[in-house]
Amino acid sequence: MFEGIITPIVTPFHRDAQESINYEATKQLIDHLIEHGVKGIFILGSNGEFHVIDEEEKVAFAKRVIEIVNKRVPVFVGTGCCSTRETIRLSKKMEELGADALSVITPYFLKPTNANLYAHYKAAAESVNLPIVLYNIPKATGCPLDPELVNELADIENIKAIKDSSGEEERIQAYAKIAKEKDFKLLIGSDSKISYAYELGASGAVAGTSNVITDTLVALDRALRNKEQESAEKLQKDIDVLRGVLKLGTVPSAMKRAVELAGIAEVGPARMPVEELSKEDDEKIIEMLRYYGLAK
Repeated sequence: MFEGIITPIVTPFHRDAQESINYEATKQLIDHLIEHGVKGIFILGSNGEFHVIDEEEKVAFAKRVIEIVNKRVPVFVGTGCCSTRETIRLSKKMEELGADALSVITPYFLKPTNANLYAHYKAAAESVNLPIVLYNIPKATGCPLDPELVNELADIENIKAIKDSSGEEERIQAYAKIAKEKDFKLLIGSDSKISYAYELGASGAVAGTSNVITDTLVALDRALRNKEQESAEKLQKDIDVLRGVLKLGTVPSAMKRAVELAGIAEVGPARMPVEELSKEDDEKIIEMLRYYGLAK
């Protein structure tokens, strides 16, 4: 389950007053990704704008995604919230719907102690029977997961993996060491560090860029597993062309526009307060897509 390229999908929205969820585009995106070889679909993560989607919508979206995927690959669902109570409530609902694993981000805005975080994750894990993925993204939460704490959390029966999006090599090394010693997996969430993390023993990548350049990411995973170093180096470097345009707008506006301009699915805008990109930005995205042969 915790291997290969897992796509943290963008959540498709209509360009209507409510910016409501577009299920037709959701199906197009998921079918495209699975047909192109991704090993998992991850919903309600950072690229999925979990922070601007209310609970009722999250449940409805997860239900539909699980139906669309129809067991072709595992479905990972983000259920982490600021409060433990809300995290448990959402986790139980997703388990009932048939999610394969849950991703629990650290509480954000506040700065809990390690003891607080241990209690939070333990309570969340004990509330369900599903595998739990710890999600470390300190630049967005202000709350890094210390390796010492992760080492303790890895002993909890259904805490099975960590998705690390810190981009910090020392931290990746520390998590990789834990994964080697325990029944625990490291998933890399920083697309620029995939090769580095695989070298240390990471089993897969939750790669946002695979929303757009799916073939590049799937080929990179394959090259790394087959020890095709030269090919892997080129593919890893190729990701930078897309990463360069992601800075054009607030996450995930540029990613969503790239999915649209590549003709993959009409995933719509990011939700307000994030605004759509300019026509000039569109031109830059089209130029980037040409590099990958994804635009005329």
